Amino acid sequence: MLLTYYIVSGLFILASVLPFIPHQHWMFRVWEFGRIQLFFLQLLMLILGLVLINTKNTLFWVTIFLLGILMIHNLIVLLPFTPVYRKRNNKEIPKDSETISLISANVYQFNKHYNLLINLVQEVKPDILLTMESNQAWEDALAEIETDYPNYKKVALENTYGMHFYTNLKVTSLKVNYFVADDVPSIEASLITDSGIPFTFFGVHPPPPSPTEEDTSKERDGELLSLGKRVLETKGAKVVVGDFNNVAWAKASILFRKTSKLLDPRIGRGFVSTYHAKYKLLRFPIDLSFHSPDILIKDFKALKYIGSDHLPLFCSFHISKKDENKEEVETLDREEAEEVDEMIEDGKKEEGERPDVAQE
Repeated sequence: MLLTYYIVSGLFILASVLPFIPHQHWMFRVWEFGRIQLFFLQLLMLILGLVLINTKNTLFWVTIFLLGILMIHNLIVLLPFTPVYRKRNNKEIPKDSETISLISANVYQFNKHYNLLINLVQEVKPDILLTMESNQAWEDALAEIETDYPNYKKVALENTYGMHFYTNLKVTSLKVNYFVADDVPSIEASLITDSGIPFTFFGVHPPPPSPTEEDTSKERDGELLSLGKRVLETKGAKVVVGDFNNVAWAKASILFRKTSKLLDPRIGRGFVSTYHAKYKLLRFPIDLSFHSPDILIKDFKALKYIGSDHLPLFCSFHISKKDENKEEVETLDREEAEEVDEMIEDGKKEEGERPDVAQE
């Protein structure tokens, strides 16, 4: 029992230490996803050790100390993404637009339950729908909603990076960007609300670092930070959503937030975890959203199961001309700006190994 305790505790300690290493290989980056679970597992091991272990020698106290320190570190990292974190009350800020709503859904390319998403869209009636991993089969199925969503952009791919955009709002510009790789699209749409206020929508889905996909996070990070620079160049109200294949507290997400000068709606609201849809205790918030200070979030939540490994993400918001949340914006320092440029270049140089047609 004693040996098992030290082995398990050592694994939980290692899982928290690896993300400190500034390397983009998946072995170091993947552990950032599990901070929520690691916090509770480390707390459990700390309590079990104090209660059940009788031989409290030097090794024991070193183990307890490391568990405690790393648990506190995880808590500090996660605390801003909980409702206990203090956040400005948007109800006090004047709203100049009507409510705008959107659904962002990674549908899982091999998911055949098309009707579950279609029924959800017909029930919620969002102004914007973004789908990721949508291939030709999904495009054919979603033709059913085109009567209600006459403005769209379709990028049907079979490599799990297809993307479809639908809206009932007025569109002044609608295009596809390829920032890092020519088989990983992102959507950019210039829209106008019914009350005449313009804003820009960005949809993104970069490849993840994992043992089954990309060995490193270079393409993902390069894609996100290239998008961050594009967002910064774009005037007016802006909202970015998509499957970032990254958690909000990870370094690349923070650098994206600072590069784009956007805000994270999860801060002060909750984790809103979306993946994996089937395993609640192993669920991470990797479908992210960011917005400019003049976007006022009304509702932000995960929606019901649609047969995918991701839950759909829902967001509704207003636009305010006052821009009173701008004091919450964080910016890059000099060293971070240089690092961002390096990460973008590394992402462009990286050669992805994605097949044209993915197999389940």
